[in-house]
Amino acid sequence: MKQSEVKQLKSLTLAYIGDAIYELYVREHLIESGKVKVNALHRSAVQFVSAKAQAKVLNYWLEHQYLDPEEEAVVRRGRNAKSGTIPKNTDVLTYRHSTAFECLIGFHYLNHNQERLDKLIHEAIMFIEKEVD
Repeated sequence: MKQSEVKQLKSLTLAYIGDAIYELYVREHLIESGKVKVNALHRSAVQFVSAKAQAKVLNYWLEHQYLDPEEEAVVRRGRNAKSGTIPKNTDVLTYRHSTAFECLIGFHYLNHNQERLDKLIHEAIMFIEKEVD
C-alpha cells in the first residue's frame, strides 16, 4: 500500500490492523520467552494488549517526546476517532489512547516502516514488563 493511501485510511482502520499486528508480536514474544501453556499465554498476553497497558505506553511516549511529529499527528487522529462503542471494562479516555496506540502501530505496518515498527513494539513490551514486575 502506498504511503499516500495509508494517510487516507480512517484511523479506526489503522487501529484495526494495528491491534492484530501488536497482538501477534506479543504472542511471539511470550512464546520466545518460554511460556508454552495456552492458559498462561493468554493471561500474560492480556497484560500487554489491554487498553490500560496500551494507553500507559502511549502516555509515556508522549511525556518523553519519543514520537516524531508525523507519529504524533497519527496519534492525535487515532485519539480523536469516534468508534461508537466503548468496551465495558475501561473508561473513554483510556480507550481513546489505546486506539491511538493501535493506530500508530497500524500506520507503521501498512507503510512498511519495519524498523520503526519493531522498535516501537519492542519498547512497548519492555515498558509493560517493567510495569508488571
